[in-house]
Amino acid sequence: MTGQIERFVAWLLVEKGYSPHTADSYRFDIVEFFRFCGEDADCAAITGAEVEAFVGSLYAVNASASVARKLSALRTFFRFLRREKIIAADPVAGVVGPKLSQHIPAFLTVDEVFALLEAPVVSDRFWRRDRAMLEMLYATGMRVSELVGCNMDDIDFAAEMVRVRGKGNKERLVPFGRMAGEALALYRPERDNLTVARIQRGREPERDALFLNGQGSRLSARSVERSIQTYGLRAGIGVEVTPHALRHSFATHLLEMGADLRTVQELLGHVSLSTTQKYTHLNIDHLTKVYDQAHPQARGNTPEISGGD
Repeated sequence: MTGQIERFVAWLLVEKGYSPHTADSYRFDIVEFFRFCGEDADCAAITGAEVEAFVGSLYAVNASASVARKLSALRTFFRFLRREKIIAADPVAGVVGPKLSQHIPAFLTVDEVFALLEAPVVSDRFWRRDRAMLEMLYATGMRVSELVGCNMDDIDFAAEMVRVRGKGNKERLVPFGRMAGEALALYRPERDNLTVARIQRGREPERDALFLNGQGSRLSARSVERSIQTYGLRAGIGVEVTPHALRHSFATHLLEMGADLRTVQELLGHVSLSTTQKYTHLNIDHLTKVYDQAHPQARGNTPEISGGD
């Protein structure tokens, strides 16, 4: 059994391009299942009833989202075994997972985003870097992991395009616009200074990473998250601001301005259109609010009709 699990994990890493963290999570969930069934259980003998019993046992100590994730790991594992002809039938095929509530992502208004973009000031040590970082997150809708993974040669300044490596190491090209381009140009001398200082300390320079920390090495996602939270407080935004909130704001504002769903899907790097469709709820809320405020017949907004001659 251990050998089959490790073959599966290797397939996730090599063939599917999953991150080591995700592959380890799949391994953990599958090992948990076979501990429930008995570690000497034969894959070919596993039944749907055993899978359902395992899923039922999870609800005592797991939220519905965690149960759904573990069931998803089992689905992928048993599909892999069937693909490899190790089993003849998939025991997970008929198992129904928990119904998850639709999560509506948090986002900022346009004014709040503008206040956030202006929050880094000259007195901040890395204000040029941080302003470029914020501009790029909002201009492209990148995930924070994609931002810190960006390299210098991913940026085409002339075309104002960035090559983004997303989940599964899939690449996409995303435009970033004039304001982000100007912020990046302003940051480049600061990056050069960090590189020189690193060399002067006798360290190997970071030649690839776009965004550097104070030591001249690649900036971490956690550092970006802390910085954005700090700037959100400084800007007086009433909710906790995260990199993901900027990603959601990017998508929501595009839809509010008339972008089609397929285009937003491509820009965000979503494999499934259904993942992008959650933003339509936000867009509909926005449209309803505007309608209620502006339409004469909405919510008692009917204008008085004055008598005529």
